[in-house]
Amino acid sequence: MGIFGRVKAIPTGDQLHETHALRKSLSWPHLIALGVGAIVGTGIYTLTGVGADRAGPAVILSFAIAGIVCACAALAYAEMATLIRTAGGAYTYTFSVLGESLAWVVGWSLILEYSLACSTVAVGWGAYLVGWLTAAGISLPAPLLAGPTDGGIVNLPAVLVSLGVAGMLAGGTRESALLNIVLVAIKLVALVVFVAIAMPAFSSSNFEPFMPYGFVSEVQDGKARGVMAAAAIVFFAFYGFDAVATSAEEAKNPGRDLKIGILGSMAVCTLIYILVAIAAVGSVGYLGLAGSDEPLAHVLRVLGQPFAATAVALAALVALPSVILVMMYGQSRIFFVMARDGLLPSGLAKVSARTGTPVRITIVTGIFIALVAGFFRLESIAALANAGTLLAFIATALCMIVLRRTRPDLERVFSCPAPLVIGGFAIVGCLYLLFSLPTSTLTSFLAWNAIGIVAYATIALFRRRRPSDA
Repeated sequence: MGIFGRVKAIPTGDQLHETHALRKSLSWPHLIALGVGAIVGTGIYTLTGVGADRAGPAVILSFAIAGIVCACAALAYAEMATLIRTAGGAYTYTFSVLGESLAWVVGWSLILEYSLACSTVAVGWGAYLVGWLTAAGISLPAPLLAGPTDGGIVNLPAVLVSLGVAGMLAGGTRESALLNIVLVAIKLVALVVFVAIAMPAFSSSNFEPFMPYGFVSEVQDGKARGVMAAAAIVFFAFYGFDAVATSAEEAKNPGRDLKIGILGSMAVCTLIYILVAIAAVGSVGYLGLAGSDEPLAHVLRVLGQPFAATAVALAALVALPSVILVMMYGQSRIFFVMARDGLLPSGLAKVSARTGTPVRITIVTGIFIALVAGFFRLESIAALANAGTLLAFIATALCMIVLRRTRPDLERVFSCPAPLVIGGFAIVGCLYLLFSLPTSTLTSFLAWNAIGIVAYATIALFRRRRPSDA
């Protein structure tokens, strides 16, 4: 028993009952593709315009800052994922190191990360679908293309893609991972084409003034602006590698595959983001990007390349579901482990004998994500998702530091270099980004966790009445 409730022993997949253990079906190419599939998505395809609106040309710096913070967090995740080789990611690490009550808070916050990330991508996918269909001369009823906050009834495309991905995931992890590799390849080819077309139009004048809204996050014209305000939003563009950590229990050789998957996907994506952001801002200027729901396709149209714009939009349309797939995969595994630990109904932790996947929790997750995507705006969803992610990153870095002091005897397949420095920078950087989010987002985040604490207290009361050996 720890300060924050019971602490479960660091588990291994071999210790789990066959009806509650996930099938080992993934190797490092699958994991790199999962990471790239999650990271390269809505952030670069749809949030580039939001970042440019908040920071101007300095959105490039915002991407760099968010990337550095994420790189430090990725090193912490690589150590923890290869040390605690079961599903659950930051939730499991916190439960194994700090205690149940904090683990619940992290798990509850991870609902914001994975579920809202899925919803954000689904909304972005809907925007690309509408843009592509409009370019093809096809119009859909406006009330079915936006939620109530945007004057519509429901974002039907976002709902349908969410449910479709949930169905694929329920069909099997390995099959979904193989499909993800194909989608990732399409997505990367589209970005290479974008850079090749946009870079010749690069003009240094588009970077003047470089930092029109300043560095720190400040409210200007009723909106949080500045490099750090944009970094707190485009931070969404980098995370996804932590979804690889949730696959620890399904990795064939976790000691090797997890570190390659996490660090490899971060390295690939950082290079891609730098090139795409420079090409986008340098070719049309930040004012040309600001506020666009499909900024890359918009840039190509401005440059007089309608066919390329349609092709890139189509590639986004085809490939963005890979992000939904990976994030929904991560969320279903978080829910699955929480159910296995007795913090959610135990019936949700049952694994299908045919597919080796938690079908029930996957379907429940898909329905929840579809409802959020159908009725809420992209920008507000992304900001709140970032808050949950930042807390998870802080918890993971803290767990790494604590374990280095309390359990130096544990065999570490991958050891984070300078753990106090890297882990400390990840914690401080994530805290800074967290408090750079809009006040309304922080208020919503606190309200969400207040609801979570009430839910946890209710579950704890129920468990005292009905003891569990989970």
